[in-house]
Amino acid sequence: MESDLHSIGELARATGLGVGTLRYYDGADVLAPAAVDPQTGYRWYGPRQLADARLLARLRRVGLPLAGIRAVLGAGSAEAHRVVDAHLRRLEDGLADARRELSLIRTLIDQREHPMTTTPAELRLTVPAPELAAALDAVRFAVCEDPELPVLAGVLFEVDGAALRLVATDRYRMALAEVPLPEAPDTEPQPGTIVPTALADALRALLATGAAEAELTLDSTRFRVETGGHRIEGSTPDLDYPDYRTLTRLDPLHRVDVPAADLRGAVESGATHTLPSGPDGTDCTVTVLAVTADGRIAVAQPEAAPAQGELRVAVNRDFLLEALEAGRPEQLVLELGGPIAPLAIRAPGRDGTFSVLMPIRVPELVRSAE
Repeated sequence: MESDLHSIGELARATGLGVGTLRYYDGADVLAPAAVDPQTGYRWYGPRQLADARLLARLRRVGLPLAGIRAVLGAGSAEAHRVVDAHLRRLEDGLADARRELSLIRTLIDQREHPMTTTPAELRLTVPAPELAAALDAVRFAVCEDPELPVLAGVLFEVDGAALRLVATDRYRMALAEVPLPEAPDTEPQPGTIVPTALADALRALLATGAAEAELTLDSTRFRVETGGHRIEGSTPDLDYPDYRTLTRLDPLHRVDVPAADLRGAVESGATHTLPSGPDGTDCTVTVLAVTADGRIAVAQPEAAPAQGELRVAVNRDFLLEALEAGRPEQLVLELGGPIAPLAIRAPGRDGTFSVLMPIRVPELVRSAE
C-alpha cells in the first residue's frame, strides 16, 4: 500500500472511532475505505478521509442519525449546514420537552407527598371555535379504533405555551394540530387530557353551530365545552398518553410542494401493491411515492426499477388518502427522509398542524437508485 494511506487501526486511534465502528460505517456506505487489500480484506484510508472520520466522530457525539451523517459527509457546505442546523433544532426541542416533563415530575412528586393540597386545578381556556373545529378535522382520522388500546382511543388535548395542541395516533399514523391561545395560561404545566372519541365527535358537531368562541374546561377526570349557549361534558380516562414528541423531530432530505388535489388524484389512480396483512389483519394496499431526480413527487410503478437519483417510500394507500383529505388543504408540503423514515404531510403556513405516516418496509419496492 502507498505510504500516505492510513490503516484502519491508525484511523481508529486518530479519531477515537473503534475499528468495529469504522467497519460498520463502511458497510453503511458512509465512510468507505480508499482501498481494500484483495487478499486480506484489510481497509486503508486516504489522507482526506482522516478529516471526514474526525467529522463523523463529532457528528456521532451529538447524536446525528445515520441518514444525517451520510448527508453531511456527502453534501456540499450549504446542505451540510442545513442538516446540522435541523439537528440542533431537534435537540433544542428535546431539551424543552425534557424541561416540561421534569416540571410535571416535580408536580407529581408533590402530589405524592401532599395529595390533599396539590391536586391539579382545572384548566380553563377560551379558543376560537372555527380553529378548534379545523384542528379536530385535521387529527380525527388518526384516532385509534382498537378496543385493546384505550389510551389511544381519543384525542389528546395538551397546552404547550400559547397553543392548544391536539394529537391522535393509532401507532401507524399520527396527526397533530395547534390552536393559538390569546395568551399562555398562568398555571404550572399539566398533563394532557385524553378526550374519548365519542366526546370529541360530539364537540365537533357542537362547533358546527357557528359560534365564534368555545370555552374549554379540563381537569384530571372531566372535559367540558361551552359554546353558542350549549354545553357538553364527559369523563376522561386516567391514562398517560404515550410520548409522541420524538416522532415529530424529523430529518427530511426532501421537501416537495404539491397541490393537494393533484396528489390525491395521482394516488387514487396510481399503481398499487398488495401485502397479505395490514394493521387490522386484512390485506394492505400500498402506494409507493417517489421523489424524482428533479425534485417532483410521483406515484411509482412498484415493479419498475427506480430512475437514477430517485428516492422511494411505501405507505398504506388508505392512510395516505385520509391524511391528504384531513383539513382539506389546497397545497401540501411532503417531507421525506428516506425509504424507512416517516413521511410528514404539512400545509404551508401551519407549522404546528401536520400528519406523519409510518413507512412500510418493502425493500423490493423502495430501493433507491444510486
